[in-house]
Amino acid sequence: MVDPLKQLAEFQLDVLKEVGNIGAGHAATALSKMLDKPVDMKIPLVNILAFEEITSSLGGSEEVVIAIFLRVVGEAPGNMFFILSQDSAKKLLANMAGIEIEQDGAYSEMEISALQEIGNILVGSYLSSLADFTRLSMSPTVPSLAIDMAGAILSYGLIQFGEMGDHALLIDTKFLEGDNEVEGHFFFIPDPESFEKIFRSLGVPFE
Repeated sequence: MVDPLKQLAEFQLDVLKEVGNIGAGHAATALSKMLDKPVDMKIPLVNILAFEEITSSLGGSEEVVIAIFLRVVGEAPGNMFFILSQDSAKKLLANMAGIEIEQDGAYSEMEISALQEIGNILVGSYLSSLADFTRLSMSPTVPSLAIDMAGAILSYGLIQFGEMGDHALLIDTKFLEGDNEVEGHFFFIPDPESFEKIFRSLGVPFE
């Protein structure tokens, strides 16, 4: 089978970018309702990464991050992560949700709950957008939240969900409330057989 990433034409990459744009729009609307204040999303950066490049994009495997992760079930199963740096999480809680973090590295139940709810909204928005575009049935399982080193979180995902695919769809998104900007990283790592289904649905031929 020919590597689909080498066949990924500009048109198909534009389709994936549109998935990111629509997902970001849905997420901004949902966050605005949740927080009861205007939230804007910048046009996200969309790319396909090799699995080993994921931790590098987060600052290295030892970088402590906050992750919402879940299993996607349906016609194109895979694993989904929404990852924030600690700095972004603090900005999100303090500036958008109006919650102050009292000490570095420690989070109250209220803070964890707020991060989980916001992460759920974002993950759901992007998954819904991806399912609509590919016309594939894709549903999320109940999300989990972890605060740990990026490498450990991905390793835990492997243990929990079994073998992951070799590539990830990355959507780097920035959302704003006033002058406050928060950056998050959304990863969808399809199972090996799912990539073929997704690319076929976007018109990329497989041999």
